[in-house]
Amino acid sequence: MPRRVGRPGLIGTMARTAVISGTATAVSGNVARRQSGRAQSQQQAQYEEQQRQAQIQAHEQQLAQIQAQQAAAPAPAAPPAAGGGDDLMAQLGKLADMKAAGILSDAEFSAAKAKLLG
Repeated sequence: MPRRVGRPGLIGTMARTAVISGTATAVSGNVARRQSGRAQSQQQAQYEEQQRQAQIQAHEQQLAQIQAQQAAAPAPAAPPAAGGGDDLMAQLGKLADMKAAGILSDAEFSAAKAKLLG
């Protein structure tokens, strides 16, 4: 069979077309895999960011609860003033009221009065 010079024959054209088609398929597959990997990594980053935000919100809620509990807790009672005349008079008045009501006897009243003044 004589060899043709110039354009390739039918089989040569089909072979060239098959090579080009295979190369294009391989390239498009790689591009698709790369894009899929990028999309997954972006989704993973978004998920992690959402988890961080949820943790921050949970911590903020816990902090708000603790602050509310601290605000609701009664303040510690102030110690009695040393030599506070008004406070002493109030206590003596209470003792006198308890004696008048019959809660304290004369001896108990005298002992409590001596302790306050003493």
